[in-house]
Amino acid sequence: MGEQGQALAAGVALLERAIDYTLGSLRIVTPAALCRPTPCAAWNLQALLEHVNDSFQALNEAASGHIPRQPTPRTPRLQLPHPRMPDRRTCGQNPALLLRDGATEVLGRWAGTITNDLISIDDRHLTSPMVAAVGAIEIAVHGWDVARSCGEHRPIPPLMAEELLDLAHLFITRDDRPDRFASPVTVPAYALAQDHLLAYLGRDPDWLPHP
Repeated sequence: MGEQGQALAAGVALLERAIDYTLGSLRIVTPAALCRPTPCAAWNLQALLEHVNDSFQALNEAASGHIPRQPTPRTPRLQLPHPRMPDRRTCGQNPALLLRDGATEVLGRWAGTITNDLISIDDRHLTSPMVAAVGAIEIAVHGWDVARSCGEHRPIPPLMAEELLDLAHLFITRDDRPDRFASPVTVPAYALAQDHLLAYLGRDPDWLPHP
C-alpha cells in the first residue's frame, strides 16, 4: 500500500472509530429527551439529530466523490447544513433509531472507498483522507453533544480525542466561526485532550442540561 493509500486507510479508520463512539450515544436517546437543550446553542436534541443525519448524508455523497453545491457559498471544508428547527409535535418520535442505520451506511460506503481522487465540495476539491478526518471531528463531537444532552457522561476515548484535536487545529479556522463553531472556550493547560478539543470547537466541557 502506497503512502496515499495508507493516509486514506487511516482516515477511514478514524471515521469508523468516531461513528462507533457516536452510536453509543445514540443508543441512550429516548423520545422524551428530544426537546432537551444541547451544548450547541439554540439547538435542542431533535435539531441536533437532524444535523447529524445531514452529516451522514454529506459523508455518503463525499464517498461517491462529490457533494452538491449548497445554496449559500461555503468555505473549502466538509460543510454540513444547519438543521431545521423541529416542530415540537414531532418530539415524541425517535430519529436516533434511523440514524443508527445511517451510520451503518456511511461505514459501508467509506470502507469501500479505494481511491484517493479529489472530492468536489461546491467548486473546491479535497482529498479523501481530509474529508474523512473532518467527518470524524464532526461525528465524534456531536456524539459527545448527544450524550451530554441526555445527561450521560460518555468521554471521547483519549487517543481518539488527541488525534481529533490535532486535526481540528489543522482544519477548523476563523472562517468556520461563527457559522459552524462558536468561539473557542478557555480551559486549563493541563485539561484532558477531550476538553481541549471541545473547547477549541466552542463547547464548555462541563456543560450540563438544565433540569
